[in-house]
Amino acid sequence: MDLSGLEGHEAGTVSDQEREAAVVVPVLDGPDERLLFTKRADHLPDHPGQMSFPGGGREPSDADLCETALREANEEVGLPPETVDCVGRLDDIRTVTRYSVRPFVARVPDRSYEPCDEEVAEVAVLPLPGLTDPTNYDSERRDHPYYGEIRLHYFHVDGYTVWGATARILVQFLELVTDWEAPPEPDRVVDADADYPV
Repeated sequence: MDLSGLEGHEAGTVSDQEREAAVVVPVLDGPDERLLFTKRADHLPDHPGQMSFPGGGREPSDADLCETALREANEEVGLPPETVDCVGRLDDIRTVTRYSVRPFVARVPDRSYEPCDEEVAEVAVLPLPGLTDPTNYDSERRDHPYYGEIRLHYFHVDGYTVWGATARILVQFLELVTDWEAPPEPDRVVDADADYPV
């Protein structure tokens, strides 16, 4: 993993959604290349049980979206903002819940993290080699009522499945900082009402 791949990236901005949010893509410091994810609580109305990066919606008191991401990461997993080394950002994305989400890539201390918020059910640390292993990845194309034709990415690592908006963020991150590339075509085409893997 070479985070210098972020230096020349001009991140795209989304400004046409109802609400703003931001997340931290946390790269754990240390010899092992690992990323930190959270698993959302099952009782949440939006994206229950899904894997995500620490983050959330912007509050009026947040000076900017970087502050949003750092505040939320501290609230969710106890990541103090002063220990975070932001190294770049990825493209804003749109979500089905009408958010624009801004991802910030950051180096964070390699230590144990626990859920600190009722929205987070679990903290999961996944190894980069598992995320870039082609046997752990697949994708599908389907029609979406809001976005039209979309491609969904799935990463299956250590019993977890990363998909949805988090997987879209992860795809760009991996393509910028590793040799991994998403295959040019999806593995399958499914009906619009097909079940989503969880």
